[in-house]
Amino acid sequence: MDGREAGPAERPLCLGVLAHVDAGKTTLCEALLHRAGVLNTPGRVDHGDTALDTHALERRRGITIFSAQAAFSRAGRRVTLLDTPGHVDFSGEMERTLAVLDCAVLVISGTDGVQAHTETLWELLRAYRLPVFLFVTKMDLPGAEREAVLGQLRERLDERVMDFTGPPPAEELAMCDEALLDRYLAEGTLTESALRAAVARRRLYPCWFGSGLRLEGIDGFLDGALRYAPAPDFGEAFGARVFKISRDAGGRRLTHLRLTGGTLRVRQPLRYADRDGAELEEKLTGLLLSQGAKLRPAEELSPGDVGAVLGLSRSWAGQGLGTEADAPLPLLAPALRYRLSLPEGVDAAQALPLLRQLEEEEPLLRVSWSARSRELSVQLMGRVQIEVLKSLIAERFGWEVQVDAGQILYRETIAAPVEGCGHYEPLRHYAEVHLLLEPLPPGSGVELDTRCPTDALELNWQRLILTHLAEKRHLGVLTGSPITDLRISLLAGRAHEKHTEGGDFRQATYRAVRQGLMKAQSVLLEPVYRFTLEVPPAQTGRAISDLRTMHARFDCENGEHGALLRGICPVDTMRAYAAQVAAYTGGRGRFSCQVSGYQPCHDTAKVVAALGYDPEADLDNSPDSVFCAHGAATLVKWDKADAWMHLDTGYGRDRSAPPAPRLRMRPASIDEAELEAIMEREFGPIRRPMYTRPAAQRTEETGVMLRTRRETLVVDGYNLIFSWDELRALAEGSLDSARSRLTEILISYHGFTGSD
Repeated sequence: MDGREAGPAERPLCLGVLAHVDAGKTTLCEALLHRAGVLNTPGRVDHGDTALDTHALERRRGITIFSAQAAFSRAGRRVTLLDTPGHVDFSGEMERTLAVLDCAVLVISGTDGVQAHTETLWELLRAYRLPVFLFVTKMDLPGAEREAVLGQLRERLDERVMDFTGPPPAEELAMCDEALLDRYLAEGTLTESALRAAVARRRLYPCWFGSGLRLEGIDGFLDGALRYAPAPDFGEAFGARVFKISRDAGGRRLTHLRLTGGTLRVRQPLRYADRDGAELEEKLTGLLLSQGAKLRPAEELSPGDVGAVLGLSRSWAGQGLGTEADAPLPLLAPALRYRLSLPEGVDAAQALPLLRQLEEEEPLLRVSWSARSRELSVQLMGRVQIEVLKSLIAERFGWEVQVDAGQILYRETIAAPVEGCGHYEPLRHYAEVHLLLEPLPPGSGVELDTRCPTDALELNWQRLILTHLAEKRHLGVLTGSPITDLRISLLAGRAHEKHTEGGDFRQATYRAVRQGLMKAQSVLLEPVYRFTLEVPPAQTGRAISDLRTMHARFDCENGEHGALLRGICPVDTMRAYAAQVAAYTGGRGRFSCQVSGYQPCHDTAKVVAALGYDPEADLDNSPDSVFCAHGAATLVKWDKADAWMHLDTGYGRDRSAPPAPRLRMRPASIDEAELEAIMEREFGPIRRPMYTRPAAQRTEETGVMLRTRRETLVVDGYNLIFSWDELRALAEGSLDSARSRLTEILISYHGFTGSD
């Protein structure tokens, strides 16, 4: 670079290639690399010699499992090509690459057209606001008709998909966008820069037709994509986005990222925060550029480069470094959890840290350990990912593991707004939190907000409460499943000038969420498939009957080879349906499905009864509050806690924005100085003897006089945690979780024994 601003044709470009499985994506990537001069001969999937499917599992199965990259230059522009998995089971790997792309290439099979997963990919690209080019391949095969496919693309994806295989009429292009129309009416023509701007605004989707295998249309697509691709802007300040964690053949941890500003050099120190927010500084011990399976060392990464760095021990996929913000939470997630059985002789405590390495590489895996049931579990998309996971564990660690049939991952939300209150006040601790829980539209996730005035609760305490809300996956009360589609707003809170610590607000916040859920009308949500089913005319009745039995909602129309049925269906009822379709249609039926969010469960009562979750017995997620009464910590049940709260937000009487919280005259704890001042005003100075005999107390039930005797239990928390199997297992994942569990146990002990 000579210091001047780079023009669009000089700025690095990152292209991601996406497709439904078996659409011809990897073959197209091979053709692109061949025509760009990187490969002398394009590889073939059926020959197992492709440049980007380098892992033995990929070549054995003939599908892309891991995203891979290659770089080339054409027309003076540096291009990084990211090949992503097409199989639905590896959608997480594909989605993570979207955060570093400048634009995407969506590959369509000319013989199959738009499929179920194609529509999912289109929605993802819309959510990430990525410009899109389309390439329809396999046009050399019988049954591939250009006009039919183009019509389907416009009908099911977007009407602004335009055929760029030949120069499209300017009049048609002008109708895609108001800005283009204004320019066309004013000048009578459309320039490349105007079309490039329309592509960047997602108002125009250029499409090319050809064949990756026969190299037809490849040069026209390459030249057109580079001509109309947007020009990314890079800043001078350091910024980067991490999109993948992997390990090389030597076991070294690689952090794959794209640089969006500044430079990175070998031996450069880098400050960043881990997932828990802890700040650390680590030195980069190496920089690598990958070309398929080959890793080439580099001394420096420049803006726009996609590479891997060595030396970062706690980076994570989706992390923003420097000026870059973290990537949004993934939109696609597994719908099934599987119990993992280790081989005899392998201890779970030994296996868990190693399995966490795989979780770094596939964050959606979510390896978890249940101290109660003493079981390991993982979340997976489907059967293909299960087989790949088992192969990876055998390859990495030498274990032959087994998984069960899987359990549906449910979610919970609420039907109407509700206030939740939490109070935590053992001796010398104090915190109270009031939260408003409100339902949100499907797919919204969990949103956090504050409606608490800063003159009622200091801003630093409010931020701490929001941090505690965000740090935990809060569980619903029907089945113990994570909550979603919910907004949690802070209404009010109270701290003590001397006795409040950060951990007090954690306890009060968790209890407030849980108490609100206990009071609310909970709604159980189940994952649903969006499916496409095409069957011969003779099997139409059977297909409709099956779908109705499975509680599907669908439309039926005439397809190319028979009846075409599209709709949504609970994952629980449709899990094994693909094999049934193949059986009753004699292999002539075509079925595809994709997890498509959550909807209210079709059989809530049966699911709740089968899971048998008791929310009040879940001590890790207690809805009860802890108050100080008669000089001791008192556990107050969730349904009676409202009457004990020290604050009254007024919520329920006026649904508008709550007024500043006021102190309610309820049984409340006050510190010793306040109590002494009140007693002196009422009864005069207090005279304290040097020694007082233990006071006697008469029991109401028997009238017998009993002398009070206080028993104090002193606990060495640190040693107790690491000598107790359950707490030690929790501490390996999070010491805070172990402390919280120990606190709950001690509170329960106090409630039973009355000891301090």
